[in-house]
Amino acid sequence: MIKIAVVGASGYTGVELLRLLLNHPDVTVSCVTANQNAGEKVATLFPSLAGRIDMVCTAFDVATVAAHADLVFTALPHQTAMAVIPDLLAAGCKVIDLSADYRLRDPQVYASWYAPHTSPELLAKAVYGLPELYRKEIPRARLIANPGCYPTSVALALAPLLLGGFIDPATLIIDSKSGTSGAGRGAKVGSLYCEVNEGFKAYSVGNHRHTPEIEQTLSQLAGQEVKVSFTPHLLPVSRGILSTCYASLRKETTTSALLQLYRSIYAGEPFVRICPEGELPNIAYVRGANYCDIGLVVDPRTGRVIVVAAIDNLVKGAAGQAIQNMNLLLGLPETRGLEVVPLFP
Repeated sequence: MIKIAVVGASGYTGVELLRLLLNHPDVTVSCVTANQNAGEKVATLFPSLAGRIDMVCTAFDVATVAAHADLVFTALPHQTAMAVIPDLLAAGCKVIDLSADYRLRDPQVYASWYAPHTSPELLAKAVYGLPELYRKEIPRARLIANPGCYPTSVALALAPLLLGGFIDPATLIIDSKSGTSGAGRGAKVGSLYCEVNEGFKAYSVGNHRHTPEIEQTLSQLAGQEVKVSFTPHLLPVSRGILSTCYASLRKETTTSALLQLYRSIYAGEPFVRICPEGELPNIAYVRGANYCDIGLVVDPRTGRVIVVAAIDNLVKGAAGQAIQNMNLLLGLPETRGLEVVPLFP
């Protein structure tokens, strides 16, 4: 069995990693760290795992983690992960990082959206862990930067159009909605039930930190610099991301033709599902699973295409994609441990 450590396991992403890893036939969770909950039983911290895990959270220590794990997931906050990852790599660990600390290639871009980077030399060495686009690079990596939830949905929604030159990247507008778990498990007034229930609002308009990550991937796909208008919204639900992307077409085409393009490009991708013509994704149909559902409509009246993608922000947008990357890194079948049917209703 392959030994796995989860560093920073006290949040929603941490418990989702544990939930999925406990059902994985080829790995065993050997170390769980959570500094604020050190000494507390994992099943006490997360009663949903009662009867499935008999471990105690420990404080983070590089030597202890390295001694107990073949691979480490770091589910730490942004700017916290980069304080421990260089030491884990130096200790011989392979790391899959779920923070934003190694997603951006340019340290100046990272500094402008977050803070000065303390290990910029690792940015060029990290592999961006979006398997559908970077599958060949992942097995050779020692550090994988797991993509953000919004960027995952947007990249998969737009990749076929950008690769085929079907749209004008300068016209891209991205309108995304997320469940409240995307804000993390920490107590925040804006995430309280009474603040969120029966509400719907935009936030971080024009300055959301996922913007440079989205632009970096779309620029690589388009072969030119891409800047987007990206507006996230908060949904009064626990899970799910729905991204609606708008762009002007460069080529005359139809909904049917583009859907066929998407089916061709994503043929054989186990976690991308293309909706039939006339149907569009719904976050209810991916809840709890690692799927990305994509649908689209060509609007001949305006000359635009509208692409809609739905994922579970905690699974394909975080823990599930991280395990998908783990499988590729370890030479295991890509779907191992992720053959979960979405929850509905």
